[in-house]
Amino acid sequence: MELEFSGEVIEWRGPAPYVFVALPENEAGVVEDHKRLLTYGWGAIPVTARLGDTEFTTSLFPKDGGYLLPLKDAVRRAEGVEVGATVSVTLSLQVAAG
Repeated sequence: MELEFSGEVIEWRGPAPYVFVALPENEAGVVEDHKRLLTYGWGAIPVTARLGDTEFTTSLFPKDGGYLLPLKDAVRRAEGVEVGATVSVTLSLQVAAG
């Protein structure tokens, strides 16, 4: 299952700064509707994402009824993406085995 969306790159400052793109409400709803089929173990939702020419794997973070896509520093550097930018993302969701 693939989702395409655009969103603003945001920073969350916890013990260390993390950078995310929030899934829009519609796409977050699709993930929520299918999360039982998508989760592994402790509830992580693994995804393969594409930002520009860079493909990477990560897991979605649940947050306030939605989901955040973490953007690794290496991905942001490769694509020249800064906090506050609006980016287009393609997200591939995989059905969990078993």
